[in-house]
Parts: sequence; structure tokens; C-alpha cells
Amino acid sequence: MYQLAKFFLFKLNPEKAHHLTFSLIKNRFVLRIIGALYNKQHASLKRTVFGIEFKNPVGLAAGLDKDAVAFNEFGKMGFGFVEIGTLTPKPQSGNPPPRLFRLIKNEALINRMGFNNQGVISATQRLRQRHDDTLIIGGNIGKNKITPNERAVDDYVFCFNELYDVVDYFVVNVSSPNTPNLRALQDKEPLTVLLNTLQKLNESKRKPKPILLKIAPDLTDTQLDDIIEIVKYTNIAGVIATNTTISREGLNYKQTDIEKIGAGGLSGKPLTERSTQVIRYLKQKSGNAFPVIGVGGIHSAEDALEKLEAGADLIQLYTGFIYEGPKLIKEINERLIK
Repeated sequence: MYQLAKFFLFKLNPEKAHHLTFSLIKNRFVLRIIGALYNKQHASLKRTVFGIEFKNPVGLAAGLDKDAVAFNEFGKMGFGFVEIGTLTPKPQSGNPPPRLFRLIKNEALINRMGFNNQGVISATQRLRQRHDDTLIIGGNIGKNKITPNERAVDDYVFCFNELYDVVDYFVVNVSSPNTPNLRALQDKEPLTVLLNTLQKLNESKRKPKPILLKIAPDLTDTQLDDIIEIVKYTNIAGVIATNTTISREGLNYKQTDIEKIGAGGLSGKPLTERSTQVIRYLKQKSGNAFPVIGVGGIHSAEDALEKLEAGADLIQLYTGFIYEGPKLIKEINERLIK
């Protein structure tokens, strides 16, 4: 079913295909069929991670449902959790198009969306309409492009406060390559300040919620060591590994074709091995000190198992979901049941 839809969707501009897909899954009849075909749940799939019970370990990564307009629909497809965002305090249009590109030969995407979203307040209103209490929602937060790094903490605090009542966990995104200078916030000193500030605010709440850090796959081992130290020092709940990469290695395209696309984060199959390496490194080097959500290049049940065997406590899909469709969720969950 999805392969037929994909045949037509992939003939469209990627952003137009995205909006059309959202329109389709909003149709109750279409969603009912998808749910009947692919939503696979079983008691053995349940996982409790950072104090939260997930009905299954397969989640939707941030970036697909930026504005929390289809999280209910994605839950009915079979995802155990959905991460919305990245959200910023003020609405912003993101980078000018074209800004999303398919690399079909590599089953990959390059995007330079630039945190395009309608703003955190708008998303919060929609998140109050959650249909299924067992569907876990994560809130991925960032800063506005116009906010200088010296004031970035204010943007993250604003988003945290706005989303606190409507999400189950938070993700601090400082690893997108598409907002100028954002990745500088991954440096040890500014990152420690940011996470400390959020964690203190979190601990002042009646019921603190897990805060996770999403990191880039392009970090060196020394930088990963710093991440481990910072996570332990700030006592945040864990890490999401990994975001998109700025690397262009191993692509089956001419260098000139890649250069024409320009800047952006690469996701999909070319990221499979590196993201798994980062997961394994974090788990082994930290002594399994904190949970890790694995994301990056999961296009099959085998890819998912590889992430879990490397130490991931949960996994997330993005590009693999675009290429394989909701059957990928079912295939992973069925393999885990077996």
C-alpha cells in the first residue's frame, strides 16, 4: 500500500509531498486502514525508560511533526512515542526553499529547514488534544535564529515552561546544522550552563520531567567524553544519538551534484553505522550510566536490532519511515516480539 503511495509522492517536491501526506493521514478512513495494517502492540514490547512506560520502543523522531499537528495520527499508526518540534519561542519560516532534497540512490535526505515552526505556544494548544494517554509525547526545543547564543538559554527556558504541562519528556536540540552557530552550544561550557539552568528549573516543578540532550554524529571521541561528563554533572535523564550529519562521505552521487544541493544535514542510510558507533561509545564509556535513544539510518528491523544491541534503550525513525512507510514500525515490533 505505502509503496504505491510512495511512487506518486516521490514524484512531487519533497515539501509538497510532506504536506500531502499529512492531509492523507488526517483522513479517518485512510488512517483506519493504516492502523489495521500496521499497528502492532504486545505486552512484551513495553519498556520503562527514565521513569516513563512506553507501550513499545519505536518512536517518531523530531522534525517530521514539527508543529504537533499529526501526533495523534502517528500514534494510531503504531508508534510508541512521538517527538514533536523542534519548537522555538517565536514562529519562524526557516531557511528559504528549496531546503529538502531526496538522495534516492542512498535512501537519504539532506535538509536545511532551519527550525521552521509556528512557535511553541501554537503547538502547546494542539498538544492539549491528545487522544491516547498511553502515547508518550516528547518536546524538542531550540532557539530562534535571531536569538544570539549569549541569550539562547532564555529561549530554551521559555519553551520548557510553555510545554511543561503537555509533554512527557524534553529534548534540548543544540545539534542541528541548519541554524547559524547553534552547534557552538555543544561546547562544554555553554552546554553545561544551558543544561544546568534547565535542570534547576525542572527540579523546581511539582513533578520534574526527563530532559534529554540530542547530539550530532560529527562529535569526536573527546567531545563525546565531554558529553558523558556533562550529562552526569547536570543529572539530566539521557541522550539522543544522533542528529543529522554534515558529512557527505559514501554518497553515490557526483561531487558536483552534491555541491549543487549545498549545506544541510544528511540523514538516512549513510548515517546508520556512525550513529550506532556513537550509541555504543556512550554506553560503554559511561558504564551504562544513562539511557540513550538511538536514531539515524534505521531502515529495517535488522537496523533497529543493531541499535538496541549497541545499547539503545529506545529507537526513533525519521528518514527510514519516509522511505519504508508504517510497515517499518510493524516489522520492528514483530521482530522484537519474536
